[in-house]
Amino acid sequence: MKTIALFLLAAILIVPSWADTFTFKADRMSGGKASGREITVLVGNAEVRSDKLLLKADRIEIQGEDNQFIDCTGNVTGMEEEKNIFFQTDRLRYDRTLKIARLEGNSSLEDRKNEIVAKGRFIEYDDQAEVTVFQISVRLFKDNLVCRSEYAVYRRTEKILDLSGFPVVYKKDDEFRADKIRVDLDTDDVTMEGAVSGSIKN
Repeated sequence: MKTIALFLLAAILIVPSWADTFTFKADRMSGGKASGREITVLVGNAEVRSDKLLLKADRIEIQGEDNQFIDCTGNVTGMEEEKNIFFQTDRLRYDRTLKIARLEGNSSLEDRKNEIVAKGRFIEYDDQAEVTVFQISVRLFKDNLVCRSEYAVYRRTEKILDLSGFPVVYKKDDEFRADKIRVDLDTDDVTMEGAVSGSIKN
């Protein structure tokens, strides 16, 4: 009974009056203050919901003034429910104020509304601007389109993908290479700049 009461008290304290809806659950919870810094640690089937974003992981740490920062590790998955964007990663750090998520390690993001799947070793997703930056071993898949590069910027509203860092685009049996490549993900049109090369099969 005491444990349940402690859990409910923590749940009440962790939701500032001005913030969006913020709830959490886990198998175990601990918290405290160190050098004036508040921290809440959720372990085992940890789950946090902040507005339209749902995060799940083996371990979640919540820190900062008004619980601004969320750090997830171990089997991390997330869902931006309103935009139907799903992601999974080794580690995710989320700023609730800026609404920016940073994914590190083996990471993938699925824009299910636009039928796009993208992977990379580092992904930064800006929910407010609807811009996603991918870095290191970037791969993006859409229908018969496959894009690869070391750096990419995906502008969701405009449905534009900018690739750099040895970019290559495979469009069915065709192949395109250049210093920079822009792909219109609505029409699949490819625009290339610098050291352009490719092959087209009739």
